Amino acid sequence: MSEPDDRAPGAAGRRPRGWLRAAIVGALALVFVGAAVGFIAFLSQLRGSEVKPARKADGIVVLTGGSSRVSDAMELLAAGYGQRLLISGVHPTNDVHDISRTLPDSHKLLNCCVDLDRSAINTRSNAAETRRWARERGFTSLIVVTSNYHMPRAIVELSHAMPDVTLIPFAVVGDKWRDEPWWTSGATLRLLLSEYAKYVAAEVRVRLAAVGLAPEIADQPIGPRRPATAQAN
Repeated sequence: MSEPDDRAPGAAGRRPRGWLRAAIVGALALVFVGAAVGFIAFLSQLRGSEVKPARKADGIVVLTGGSSRVSDAMELLAAGYGQRLLISGVHPTNDVHDISRTLPDSHKLLNCCVDLDRSAINTRSNAAETRRWARERGFTSLIVVTSNYHMPRAIVELSHAMPDVTLIPFAVVGDKWRDEPWWTSGATLRLLLSEYAKYVAAEVRVRLAAVGLAPEIADQPIGPRRPATAQAN
C-alpha cells in the first residue's frame, strides 16, 4: 500500500506546517523555562532558619495554618515586639481556652493582648481582616508571622491590602524543613509547587488590580465587624 503523498491537495490543512509546530514547541519551552526560573526565584525567598525581627512594631499578626506559628507569635509578643497580637484564621468553634491548652504559659497574654479573627478563610481574607484590625488600632507597622513557604504570598496580599503599613516578616521554619532537604521529600515538593502556583496567581491578580483590571480587596469582607478579643468565648 503506497504512502500518502504530503503534496496531495489538502495535506497541508490536515497537519500543522513545520513553522507552526516549531513555534508551539518554542513557546512551550519558554513557558517551562520561565516557570522553572520563577520557581527558583521563589525558593530563594524562603528562609532556612528563623531570624528574630530587626525591629519592634506596633502590632503582630499570625496567619494560622502551620505548626508552631501561634506559639512563635506569642513568644514575640511576650518579648515586647508588638503591643497586641492578631491571630487571623481561627476556626469558628475555637476560643481562647483551646489556644491556652496548647500554650499554658501564655494565659495572661491571651487575656490582655490577643485578638482572634474567626472570619478569614484564606490568605486574601487574612489580609482584609488584618487591614481592618490595624486601622481600628491605629497601627502603622506589623510583624507578620507565618511559615517560610507561605511568607512570599502573605506579603504580596498584605502589602496590597495595606500599602501604607510597614510589614516585617518573621518566617517560621518547621522541623520537617530543617530535618531534610525539600527536594528529597515528594510531599514537601508538592507543597512548594502548589504554593508557588498560588503565589504567582496572587502576583498576577494584584498587578491586574493595580491597573484596574481586577477587583480590589473589599473594605468590609464577610465576617464580624471587629476581631473578637481573646477573652470572648
